[in-house]
Amino acid sequence: MDAKRKEEDEDRLDLMDLAEYAKRQRWWNKVFGQNSGPIAEKYSVATQLAIGGVTGWCAGYLFKKVGKLAASAVGGGFFLLQIANHTGYIKVDWKRVEQDVNKAKKQFKINTEKPPEEAKTKMREVTTFVKKNIVLTGGFAGGFLIGLAS
Repeated sequence: MDAKRKEEDEDRLDLMDLAEYAKRQRWWNKVFGQNSGPIAEKYSVATQLAIGGVTGWCAGYLFKKVGKLAASAVGGGFFLLQIANHTGYIKVDWKRVEQDVNKAKKQFKINTEKPPEEAKTKMREVTTFVKKNIVLTGGFAGGFLIGLAS
């Protein structure tokens, strides 16, 4: 009888330990599994969201400003070329431009049929990083969108 009681006590302890273990797990470990990454183990969820949000906002804001500058430069350059062509300062061989564009289109179609192995490897690395640092990347994405809007 004593052996049977000892065995029941051990079973009960195992269940209690498992219950305590489940209580101690963070919510992202429960949702995303054990591979929630090294950053998740060092910092709290609030810290990760704050860091991701601030860096995302900065990146979005800079992306917006640089994008406007690049669009202005390309548009302005095209505008100046059209004025120079119209006034006779330069002469554009439009047939040659068309041939070069068609040639580039053909090369682009050939190269995009199958992505290179480098692109697949990089995509796997990015996917792994996002899975391991889901809270941080979520904060970054939100901050990036807010930065674009501001």
